[in-house]
Amino acid sequence: MKRPVPRKVNDVTVPVDTTKPNPNDVEFDNLYLDMNGIIHPCTHPEDKPAPKNEDEMMVAIFEYIDRLIRIVRPRRLLYMAIDGVAPRAKMNQQRSRRFRASKESVELAEEKEKMREQIFSKGGYLPPAEIKERFDHNCITPGTEFMANLAKCLRYYIADRLTNDPGWEKISVILSDASAPGEGEHKIMDFIRRQRAQPDHDPNTHHCLCGADADLIMLGLATHEPHFTIIREEFKPNKPRPCPLCNQLGHLVKDCEGLPREKKGEHDQFADDLPPAEQEFIFLRLCILREYLERELTMASLPFEFDLERSIDDWVFMCFFVGNDFLPHLPSLEIREGAIDRLITIYKSVVHRTSGYMTDNGFVNLNRVQLIMESLGQMEDAIFKKRRTDELDFRRRQKDRNKRQRTGDRPAFTPGGQFSPHALGRGRDSLYGNPPAIHNPRQAAYEMRKQSMESQNQSAAQALRSSLRDGQLSYGSANTSGGSLGSPSPGKRPSENDDEPEPEDNVRLWEDGWKERYYRNKFDVSSGDSEFKYGVVQAYVHGLCWVLRYYYQGCPSWKWFYPYHYAPFASDFLNVETMPSDFEKGTHPFNPLEQLMGVFPAASGNFLPPTWRKLMSDPESPIIDFYPVDFGIDLNGKKFAWQGVALLPFVDEERLRAALEKVYPDLEPHEVLRNSIGSDMLFVGEPHPLCDFLLGLYECGSSDDEAVELTPKLCDGIAGTVKLDEAPMVPNKVIKTPIPGLEDILKNKCVGILYKDPQYPEDYVFKAAVLAGAKIPQRVLKAGNWEEQNSGKVWKPVIGF
Repeated sequence: MKRPVPRKVNDVTVPVDTTKPNPNDVEFDNLYLDMNGIIHPCTHPEDKPAPKNEDEMMVAIFEYIDRLIRIVRPRRLLYMAIDGVAPRAKMNQQRSRRFRASKESVELAEEKEKMREQIFSKGGYLPPAEIKERFDHNCITPGTEFMANLAKCLRYYIADRLTNDPGWEKISVILSDASAPGEGEHKIMDFIRRQRAQPDHDPNTHHCLCGADADLIMLGLATHEPHFTIIREEFKPNKPRPCPLCNQLGHLVKDCEGLPREKKGEHDQFADDLPPAEQEFIFLRLCILREYLERELTMASLPFEFDLERSIDDWVFMCFFVGNDFLPHLPSLEIREGAIDRLITIYKSVVHRTSGYMTDNGFVNLNRVQLIMESLGQMEDAIFKKRRTDELDFRRRQKDRNKRQRTGDRPAFTPGGQFSPHALGRGRDSLYGNPPAIHNPRQAAYEMRKQSMESQNQSAAQALRSSLRDGQLSYGSANTSGGSLGSPSPGKRPSENDDEPEPEDNVRLWEDGWKERYYRNKFDVSSGDSEFKYGVVQAYVHGLCWVLRYYYQGCPSWKWFYPYHYAPFASDFLNVETMPSDFEKGTHPFNPLEQLMGVFPAASGNFLPPTWRKLMSDPESPIIDFYPVDFGIDLNGKKFAWQGVALLPFVDEERLRAALEKVYPDLEPHEVLRNSIGSDMLFVGEPHPLCDFLLGLYECGSSDDEAVELTPKLCDGIAGTVKLDEAPMVPNKVIKTPIPGLEDILKNKCVGILYKDPQYPEDYVFKAAVLAGAKIPQRVLKAGNWEEQNSGKVWKPVIGF
């Protein structure tokens, strides 16, 4: 990817001219920003010092967006979507994340203080603890003052760029801030779906979506738009991070010894500074992924016509089985174990019996899902046993590697005597450096075996004494080298006691009786309780239907959620074709402050009004059980706590609303505003064809409640309705800066107005298909019959766009 950067002339920064053609040899029409993927790294970065205050955070967000604009250069639309109030199904995951973050923050502070005391008690040195206000990134949640201020700053940013940057003059900008309900990426998808259903939509629109979540790939495929690209930060593992105690690189806080930093060169003050580097970005072209999926999913001799679009929809649906933001993954499916490949194999083996595809425009055929689950259920026992075998093999390899590292990669034994190794050219008895001949090899081999056995016995006795001294026994021989012969290498021999303990696993899926233990440990019921198991399976199947509908048609229910922490087994999916797949209609999202009460721990209660936060901490509160100070984390077969399941109680919506009714009257006017459902905003600059139309609406002074249809021809085919804003942003108006240090916009050149996507009947079905008139991009992968059609030519892969 080519990355245009501003240049400096006489210490003056010359901005990049984004009106010029894109240097990446492609022109994008629409750029969509999943803003939460920008907000988080700008407010609490992991690889550089954090901003000192909220103002610096806002500037960092502006600079990040500017850089994306320089790379992508959208020609029609910039859509900025911030997470608003999420569906109830997502709130459970948000609740888990925020409770974990609060718990981990407290534990880290305690660990740092404990380590600081230990280091000082040993005479170590640490720099003075920096006293600064801790940034609680839980505030990046709809309804907080931080999010309200962010929306205000982004409106200023948009006005500034539309006024001063020529590259923005002809594009429309839509801002969907945190007051508009819905997850950011799903607000973007809803916009694309609704535009595609309009008669004036251009089927060859080039879309570019910025975001780091893997589900953006699934969402992009679900649009069936042939020109869809994802831009994301390049992932670079193992970035160095300074120790939070001594601010030095090279160790974790638990390993800090409080040693003073050694002077490193003349400019020592910069010795441990992380080298400044801009984040790299990569493009992911979904049209190429579609080519790969076509090769993977194409099947011959089907009893029905093969349809790539329907096959891709089935593939997206099967990916939900390995876990998503709304459902836990099935116990027998792990991505790192090739679960998706296994599902494709099963899919191909049963599709001849299904008489059709599993999904249709986001609706699930449960009869056909039953066949997939039956086949997967038959494999479960073998999958669990293989998983255990692979785990033990991995630990053995890891153990061997650790031993080699601790012994400096020296062999456990070095052959001696006649079999001792000689450097080339340095033989003892040969003029030309050849080693001497072996005399009486049988006797020499016998002596070496005897020496090896004595060494093994000595090592085993030493390991046993060490284990008894430490109060524990290690198992296995001290020599696991496979019977090497020779004398022990010098240095400390690694002990198996150095290995990390295996996490306790009471279920033991690899042993007989795993189903009974699973249900007893995870659900506190017997596996023979068929009625309970049926209820869990029914909830999970309902969840699969909900997720697919959410991806293809929009949120089917704001109230639905999966009411368990764990998933059932595939072998328990019986009679799923009779299970319900419809949802309650007419549901509505929580208000922003209500969501905060549903996802925040008591430690983040400072973001809520006083009487509301009291409900989170007062022992007499009717909902105090929603806010445990401590909670268990079930590793569920995993190794690290962050991979485990947070065992938090589910929020009862009726009880929560009943408790909040008593404190609603305590809200101040600004809190009432933060708790209200907002609207998207549409902005255009003076040179834009739509500007005069919008200004005419303000001059006519139409009613605030009157929605006016947009003219798509004036807005690059964008349809929808607009309404007047109570605090309009119009040309020639002074826009005050919300950030000290930035200038006011003295002569604004843009207009802003409330915007709403095109509306459709509640039972309208958006089509999951490539639109008529769409031009499929040129193929990139090598055709299977390429050699036959191009004899003598060399295949050259396509690089870039």
